[in-house]
Amino acid sequence: MAGPKDEPPISCPIDPAARIAWLEKNQQARPFTSTAPQTPIPTSAQQSRILKTRPLASDREVSTIPRADPTVSTTTPNPSSPKVANNGQETGSDGKSGNWIYPSERMFFEAMKRKNYDPVATDMSTIVPIHNAVNERAWKEIKDWESRYSWSREENKSCGGPRLHSFSGDSKKLSPRARWNSLLGYHKPFDRHDWVVERCPGMSRVEYVIDFYAGKDDGKGKGLSFYLDVRPKLNSWEGWKMRVWRLVAF
Repeated sequence: MAGPKDEPPISCPIDPAARIAWLEKNQQARPFTSTAPQTPIPTSAQQSRILKTRPLASDREVSTIPRADPTVSTTTPNPSSPKVANNGQETGSDGKSGNWIYPSERMFFEAMKRKNYDPVATDMSTIVPIHNAVNERAWKEIKDWESRYSWSREENKSCGGPRLHSFSGDSKKLSPRARWNSLLGYHKPFDRHDWVVERCPGMSRVEYVIDFYAGKDDGKGKGLSFYLDVRPKLNSWEGWKMRVWRLVAF
């Protein structure tokens, strides 16, 4: 297990404001597990005592999301698209699998402090599993899109893809679909991500947009209560083709 000094700065699609929103939405919907008790926010003195008996974990979970090689030059779907932020070189990938590595509890806590938020140490044991589980769900949805069509299946199969190349998160920026739905009276998403997926090194990439919504408590204890709206962006011919084909084929 690496110590705090060995850990690189945090790098993931979720900014500190979004992490707080995720925690709040999850607490409003239901506890992270059906048997988890509601814990009052501890005082600073209580936090110190807690950390003496249970320090923030420094271990990091390896995701199931393969990381694209950031050194390979690849054509973007749309030259006019804003550059997607990515500090992946700071996070790195797992040496054995090549997959992205999720930040530890301590990395989350320190990153939120650097952004002048007031994180509660005991919340980290809830935020980190939420972060990891929701990113895994987003990747599952993307793989479903990528496996639907014969051309994308063949391209990914020939290169061992798909892989996540880069990402960004902006909880304040509404996607066109979310903006339109909000005008119709639907709830706005509480977070948005933009992920760039690479099928083959040196070949074209596909940009995806992900809107995050708080789900309802169904009373069945199913754990996470989030809804993800994942789809290719309409900023390229490939995105249009995938969206239209799905519309007419299903």
